[in-house]
Amino acid sequence: MEQWLRSTARAALAELDQVFGAIENSAADALIDSIAGAHRIALYGAGREGLAIKGFAMRLFHLGLDAHVVGDMTTPSIGNGDLLIVTSGAGFLATADALVGIAASAGASTAIVTAQPRGATSVKTDIRVVIPAQTMFDDRGNSASILPMGSLFEFAEAILFELIILKLREQLKETAETMRVRHTNLE
Repeated sequence: MEQWLRSTARAALAELDQVFGAIENSAADALIDSIAGAHRIALYGAGREGLAIKGFAMRLFHLGLDAHVVGDMTTPSIGNGDLLIVTSGAGFLATADALVGIAASAGASTAIVTAQPRGATSVKTDIRVVIPAQTMFDDRGNSASILPMGSLFEFAEAILFELIILKLREQLKETAETMRVRHTNLE
C-alpha cells in the first residue's frame, strides 16, 4: 500500500507540475492588480471549485481586504470600484454567468478563473485567468489525469490562489504576522 500511495502521489504532483509549467508567468497579473485596487471583492464558485474560492476569500480577508463570498448573508452589494471573481473550469456555469451579468450591470469589474477562456461565461468577464488543466467536462480518454474528474483543475486553482496571496502580500506590504492577527479566534 505504501508504494501505491507514493507512486500515485508522484504522478499527481507531476501532473500539477505540468499544469504550472504551462501557465503563462503573467497569467494572474491583471487579477492581482484588480484585487489590490478593488474597494470590495465578491467571490463565487460551486462545488469543489467553490471550496477553493472560499479559501481564497478567507486569505484575502487575512490580507485586510474587504472580501466576501457570494451567498453569505453578510455579502454587501457591489458596484463601481468593486470586483467579482468567479470560478468555472468549464468556462460556463449558469449561476456564475448570471452573477457576472449582475455585477457588470452594477459597474463592477469581473474576473474568472477557468480552463476554458472561450466559454460562454469566460468571454463575458473583464479578466480571465487560465489554468490549462483537466476539468470534469474533459476527463475522458487516454490523456485523462490520474486524478478523478476535475480534481486537477481544482487543486491547481487552490495552489494558484495561494501564490496570488503571496504576491498580494508583498504588493500590499503585509506580513505573515499582520495576516495572522486577522485570523479568527472563534475556533
